[in-house]
Amino acid sequence: MGRTAIDLDADEIVDAALVILREQGLDAVSMRTVSGALGVSPVPLYRRVGTKDDLLAAMLQRLLSGVAPRRRTGEAWQAYARRWTVALLGALESTRDLRRLVGARQDDTAREPFVEASRPLVDGLRDAGFATDEAVQATRLLIWATVGHVMVGAGRTDTAAPANGRGANGRVANGRARRRPGGDPARLSRREADALFRVHVDYVLDGIERAHEGGTP
Repeated sequence: MGRTAIDLDADEIVDAALVILREQGLDAVSMRTVSGALGVSPVPLYRRVGTKDDLLAAMLQRLLSGVAPRRRTGEAWQAYARRWTVALLGALESTRDLRRLVGARQDDTAREPFVEASRPLVDGLRDAGFATDEAVQATRLLIWATVGHVMVGAGRTDTAAPANGRGANGRVANGRARRRPGGDPARLSRREADALFRVHVDYVLDGIERAHEGGTP
C-alpha cells in the first residue's frame, strides 16, 4: 500500500527540506519543492508545519539540535564556552546557505533554536556563579560573535600565499616579519579566519570575565 499525505509528520517534512537545502541551496527550498520530494501536494505541509517561514525555523532548530558539547567534570566555564562556540560554528558552517537561513528570520522565532542550543552554556555559567541574566547576556554575546563570523565568512579565500609575498603564517620571505591574522585588508585565508575567530572569542570571554569579577553589566 502506498503512503498518503496523512502519513506525513513534521519531522519527515523538515528532513526533506534539509536534503534540498544541502543539495540545491536555500533558493530551492519551497513548500512546492518539498512536497514534490515527498510525493504529495503542498496542502499537508501547511497543516503539519505552517508557513514557509515556520518551515525555515524548524530547519534551523533541527540543525542546531544537540550542538552543545557535553560539559566535562571540573571544566572551567571559559574552557567550556570556547568549546561551545567552536561546536556552534561547526554546525553553522556545515550546511550550504546556512548564513542565509539564519538571516532569513528576523522575528522571535529566529532566536528559539539558539535559545535551546545555549541552555547547557547558560547552565554552566550559572553553576560557575553567574546570575541568570548575566549568564544569558554572556551567552548572547558569544552567539553574536559566532553568527557574525559565519555571516562574513563568505569573504574568505583559501589561497596559500597572498600577492604581497607573505605566507599563510604571516611571515615574509626572510622570516623576520609577522602580521596579525586578519590584518591584511586585501585578503583573508580560511586559516586566518579561524585564528581570528579564536581571538574574537577570547576577547569576548575576557570582557565577560572582567565584568563578572567586577560586578558590572
